Amino acid sequence: MFDGKKILITGGTGSLGQSLTKRLLETNADTIRILSRNESQQVDMESEFNDDRLRFLIGDIRDLDRLKTAFEDIDIIYHAAALKHVPVIEYNPFEAIKTNVQGSQNVIDAALFQNVEKVICIGTDKAVSPLNTYGATKLLMEKLFVSANNFLNEERHRTKFLALRYGNVVGSSGSVIPKFIKMIKDGKKISITDPNMTRFSIIMNQALDFILDCTVNGNASEIYIPKLKSYSILDIKDALFEIFGKTDFEQVGIRPGEKLHEVLINSEEIRNSWDLNNKFMISNPSKSNDDIVQNYDGKISKIDDMNEYSSQFATRHTKDELIDIISKSDLVK
Repeated sequence: MFDGKKILITGGTGSLGQSLTKRLLETNADTIRILSRNESQQVDMESEFNDDRLRFLIGDIRDLDRLKTAFEDIDIIYHAAALKHVPVIEYNPFEAIKTNVQGSQNVIDAALFQNVEKVICIGTDKAVSPLNTYGATKLLMEKLFVSANNFLNEERHRTKFLALRYGNVVGSSGSVIPKFIKMIKDGKKISITDPNMTRFSIIMNQALDFILDCTVNGNASEIYIPKLKSYSILDIKDALFEIFGKTDFEQVGIRPGEKLHEVLINSEEIRNSWDLNNKFMISNPSKSNDDIVQNYDGKISKIDDMNEYSSQFATRHTKDELIDIISKSDLVK
């Protein structure tokens, strides 16, 4: 799939972009272009990776003309650029719309202009029945990518758009575990929003495997979700206390726009959801069930034993499993 391909990553200097770049450099890709606004991170990344297949482009997904130039001769695009911090976006909603919604529309338009082969957007659980502005903008991003395939001329365009959806990567920038670790190392109490809170667990290598699998096997106008275990916030606390030493914790209450449990497929989406080996797929409602089964050679089945895909009901990691996951990560230094 990747031999001789020219690949571009929007937001490529972020934690996901850098990890994805490292994985793609293990393939025989011809070129990997990193598009982002962050000049200093590009300089650092170029020095660290030191691979002549990398190209670093300063640009903003709000700028359609820049994207048209950046996407020239590109085969695969991973769209990871976004404003992502919930409280910041609640305070600056207009800017989030310009980047997460209008910027995603620009990615679609520029990809069609340059006849890119495949365009994959990276979504989030917060797009499901959104409670905050960030989730609402990412829901619109998904809708744009799914709908884009309905409007392209297949005789003129080879482009396929698809969406991926998963929760926070363990240890990623801004996620809860690094914050807890810093509090423990500083001898402070851990701030727990609600002891009943649960979250899905995905480590970076799982996320990368999922992204590349969907790149190779994904069909247009569909949303893909990995099958994941979940964890409770109290089990994370206990695991971190065992690894880094015990301090204490305090309950601070759920922040505005924050959910008690993550949901990756809601009860309405289940009607169009399918079980596909190691992942789930939400189909475009305009596609017939017969066409979907045929597209996957019959190796797919409708989900009929689930009301919603929620971290509340998913299989939980044990504390020992969490200790193992965290101990093997870059968080333990």
